[in-house]
Amino acid sequence: MSSFSRRIFLVLAAVAALAACGFTPVYGPDGTATELRGRVLVDEPVDEHSYFLVRDLEQILGQTKAPIYTLSYILLTETQGQAVTAEGDITRYSIVGEVAYILRNADTEAIVVSGEVDNFVGYSATGNAVETLASERDAYSRLMRILADQLANQLYATVPVPG
Repeated sequence: MSSFSRRIFLVLAAVAALAACGFTPVYGPDGTATELRGRVLVDEPVDEHSYFLVRDLEQILGQTKAPIYTLSYILLTETQGQAVTAEGDITRYSIVGEVAYILRNADTEAIVVSGEVDNFVGYSATGNAVETLASERDAYSRLMRILADQLANQLYATVPVPG
């Protein structure tokens, strides 16, 4: 048996094993992503950073049409200096973000799943004040997108598919 034939056989065997165990692709027709799309009502944002988080979550999960779940969250961020010159000036910052979340059944308020995600991004502070402010805003926007992606992925992996 050639090496190519063995690989095809192993791939087909793996696919058959996954199908036999009830594996459903997240983005498949009956997958979690499809079932959650437009059915998760995210708490309203309370500040600029949470606005970006909610915006990104709604882009990923879809805007709510018929909510069956509510998503509550607590967003925490901290800015840390990372690179310091000999004069004591900070030229690079990291922003560490953490989102603790609870997904509840919209009708019963029962907790379906909870958890937290965290990550960080960096930005340079070597330009003038306007460039540094733009870099900081961009970093926060990137961080919120990363956290939204992580949170959605955790939901896709842990929320039982209705029906």
